[in-house]
Amino acid sequence: MNAPLSPDSLNALQRSERQALVVKGLLECLPAHALLWNNEDTTPYECDGLTAYRQRPLVVALPETQAQVAAVLKICHTLGVPVVARGAGTGLSGGAMPNAVGVTLSMAKFNKILKLDPVSRTALVQCGVRNLAISDAAAPLGLYYAPDPSSQIACTIGGNVAENSGGVHCLKYGLTLHNIVKLKGFTMEGEPIEFGSDALDAPGYDLMSVVIGSEGMLAVVLEVTVKLIPKPQLARCIMASFDDIRKAGDAVAAVIAAGIIPAGLEMMDKPMTAAVEDYVHAGYDLSAEAILLCESDGTPEEVEEEIGRMSTVLLAAGATKIAVSQNEQERLTFWSGRKNAFPASGRISPDYMCMDSTIPRKRVADILLAIAEMEKKYQLRCVNVFHAGDGNLHPLILFDANIADQLHRAELFGADILETSVAMGGTVTGEHGVGVEKLNSMCVQFSAAENEQMFGVKRAFDPQGLLNPGKVIPTLNRCAEYGKMLVRGGQIKHPDLPRF
Repeated sequence: MNAPLSPDSLNALQRSERQALVVKGLLECLPAHALLWNNEDTTPYECDGLTAYRQRPLVVALPETQAQVAAVLKICHTLGVPVVARGAGTGLSGGAMPNAVGVTLSMAKFNKILKLDPVSRTALVQCGVRNLAISDAAAPLGLYYAPDPSSQIACTIGGNVAENSGGVHCLKYGLTLHNIVKLKGFTMEGEPIEFGSDALDAPGYDLMSVVIGSEGMLAVVLEVTVKLIPKPQLARCIMASFDDIRKAGDAVAAVIAAGIIPAGLEMMDKPMTAAVEDYVHAGYDLSAEAILLCESDGTPEEVEEEIGRMSTVLLAAGATKIAVSQNEQERLTFWSGRKNAFPASGRISPDYMCMDSTIPRKRVADILLAIAEMEKKYQLRCVNVFHAGDGNLHPLILFDANIADQLHRAELFGADILETSVAMGGTVTGEHGVGVEKLNSMCVQFSAAENEQMFGVKRAFDPQGLLNPGKVIPTLNRCAEYGKMLVRGGQIKHPDLPRF
């Protein structure tokens, strides 16, 4: 291979020359069929689930062995070439958007379940295994993997680790972080690295909790040991209707205040209910301003007692109608709309932007009413579905990218939701990550010193900054420019937000 080039030297090359150099280097460790660089071959990799932003990668590498992954990373490190690891591409924040002068490292071929251990109740899987495939494989053992993102039929466990994904049952069973035992992978230098332990605890710092949710910025994960839990004997779901958004929001807080931790506690507003009912015909109450789905699981006795308690709380909070699933098929029907909220939204709008922020449970009604006012301000519709139990919002802003200025208004709308969430005591993200979508809003939540601390962690793992660069952590210059833009545009509206 040629003598190592500095990043500055590499960036001075024309794209075609740079591409030829990278392809030549990678062909030393990959067969020709595992490299893509022609436009027609790399276009499918130009975005993830955030389709509003697109960028073709310089090269796509599709390694088939761990040795090949290590070699790709070593070569890219030597050449100073950025690397963006990619799973199924279902992420919604642009975390897997390619780098224009970098390599997209597709992990699609690492899709094997290596070991199921019913004694330790764990599964050792490769990073490209689909979320739902783990539960399917463990089902004969009476076990399953609890985190269940709405995209679980397609999303991979490696992507779940990158984003610290949750799902409708994360209120009771936790996020990805709470269901992982051990990670194995490689640093940007191609050196093997391991986090966590097969034992109850690992010596030293808890670096696994740093890596999970780091959006591919610290290491490339190849193998994951996940926890499996026994499948509940019974699960039943309450579908509760409310004639007022505030009553529904207060009901969420009331359930938790009563000391009940449902297996799932989800909320949909009236526009979203109409969209999903037209799509899946689940029997939702179309007259309700909001619907809550509250699930209980466990032994039959536990479920009966908890369903009774939740029903009492919901009725006292103002529920106008309550239906309780009588069998497994009806329970799945209740959930079908919630699980299909995103495709249902795609049927009523050419484009949508799914936001992801978190607020205190007691502010659920406040944020929904604020979003209703934003619809008037930005002249765009928004349908809402979210993990009400832990305050994780998923507003879907509907727009048409073919109409001038609608994408820009959708971006402003989304930033307004994120920054209003921060003003209410929340955060700019819950489980979708920051990616490129929320970089500006990170400037509102975190100070320059806090961002620099995050960069410090990044440098400890990846001194050259080659793993998924330009994502997640905003630079000081970006925050300064965003602050000036807000002041010029009169966008700063919360007295408790920092001034720039």
